[in-house]
Amino acid sequence: MDSESSGGDLGAVVARASGLMLSDEVSEAVLRLLTAATVHLFPASYGAGVTTTSPDGTRTTTAATDPVVQRLDELQYELDEGPCLTAWRTRRTIRIDDVATDPRWPRWAAAAAEVGVGSTLSAPLLAGEEAVGAMKVYARSPGAFGEQEEITLALFAAQCALLLSSAQRFRRAGGLDAEVQELLEQRDLVTLATGMVMGRDGVSRRAAFAHLVGLAQHEGGGVHQVAARIVAGAGAR
Repeated sequence: MDSESSGGDLGAVVARASGLMLSDEVSEAVLRLLTAATVHLFPASYGAGVTTTSPDGTRTTTAATDPVVQRLDELQYELDEGPCLTAWRTRRTIRIDDVATDPRWPRWAAAAAEVGVGSTLSAPLLAGEEAVGAMKVYARSPGAFGEQEEITLALFAAQCALLLSSAQRFRRAGGLDAEVQELLEQRDLVTLATGMVMGRDGVSRRAAFAHLVGLAQHEGGGVHQVAARIVAGAGAR
């Protein structure tokens, strides 16, 4: 199977999965496949990678096919400058035809030229109105990428954006589940404390719950906080 057909197959898989909520682990595995396919699609390139944010909000390289890609990405994060970050921030494709002479990011470019990078191409990962990261390819020779390569990388970046958006939806859903779980735990505490007050004071369920509410209002806290103290044996009245 040639690189173009394999890239098309991967793109079809991603398109079919775009409506699903994928875990970070699953999406990262597919992103690694996509970046590997990207290298094959650009014969002049030797490395590709994807930059996005980790669950804690820091910038990170989710997939990289070469240690040099990883190292140069980390340098961009450290310096807060570089073509990949600019593609992300400006939501447009950034091309460097000759790293040694391009004046836009001098500190990063000097380091890239030192490790043998001649030209680069970076495309933003656009999911609707949101930019969720950027994808890039590196070549050793200057002038390795042109307009056609820009179009091709933008198409692959769109597939990556679908995956990352799916993973973020999954992450947000997980956060919602945690909130729901906390509410359920609070409900159980209130139910248990209500039963303890019923047994202790010989009152109805409604009266016991009203007692908890009255304590919460008097103390300026929540009913679940009063319930937690009672269950813990504080015996608040």
